[in-house]
Amino acid sequence: MRRNRERLLRARETVAVGKISGAVGAFAHLDPVVEDKVCKRLSLQPAPVSTQIIQRDRYAEFLGTLAIIASSLDKFALNVRHWQRTEVREAQERFTVGQKGSSAMPHKRNPIISERICGIARVVRANSLVGLENVALWHERDISHSSAERVVLPDSSIALDYILHKATSLIEGLVVYPKRMLENLNATRGLIFSGQLLLALTQKGISREQAYEWAQRNAMRVWDEGEDFKTLVKGDADITAHLSTEEIERAFSLNSHLKNVDLIFDRVFGAHRTMDHSR
Repeated sequence: MRRNRERLLRARETVAVGKISGAVGAFAHLDPVVEDKVCKRLSLQPAPVSTQIIQRDRYAEFLGTLAIIASSLDKFALNVRHWQRTEVREAQERFTVGQKGSSAMPHKRNPIISERICGIARVVRANSLVGLENVALWHERDISHSSAERVVLPDSSIALDYILHKATSLIEGLVVYPKRMLENLNATRGLIFSGQLLLALTQKGISREQAYEWAQRNAMRVWDEGEDFKTLVKGDADITAHLSTEEIERAFSLNSHLKNVDLIFDRVFGAHRTMDHSR
């Protein structure tokens, strides 16, 4: 969203131009000084060159930027919709007392805010196509573009403003279930650590192909027979000939996956926190 903010600032600057250069842009009946003064009063830059109109690549860039921002919100909301699924249930939208989820099934907690964000994002993306179609004009000016712009420019701006507010509410009220996350990790019976096991074996000098074969034959038994992956690995003579019990335990530790998470959070939020507040 920080990148999206920068995109929006650039797009706003790109589209903030004006022209009073006549029907064909040649200043035949008006001095360019007038254009300069009027644009300055409106906080616009005079278009370096124009026809009867401002060139529509600028509008296309603006609409495209709105579409990118909407798509980011779509991405976030889609994750929430997945997390809220019954079989996942790692996070959900805030659900207030008395709120209705489904008219037919009272037990449901539908992610209505996320669904709304995803739906409206499609509209904003579709509107950006209108901006691209409007770049090419008959004889440098016709109303096929402006007739459509009167719809997509205000509608896209209003729609994005709306889903930005909805996304803020969604994130502020997000309910997270860490215990459920751990349950889902454990549901694989240790299979999520197959990559770490593979790496540990290769670090002992085993070829990747051989290490892959040893890890996979045990992993397939977990899938097919419901066994515990770590237990099978500890009983595999080929693997234990190269990895100690302590090294196997380390390969099956979540700490190996999460050891740099705090650093990542600090890179994203720590260094920019002061800068963001100053704006």
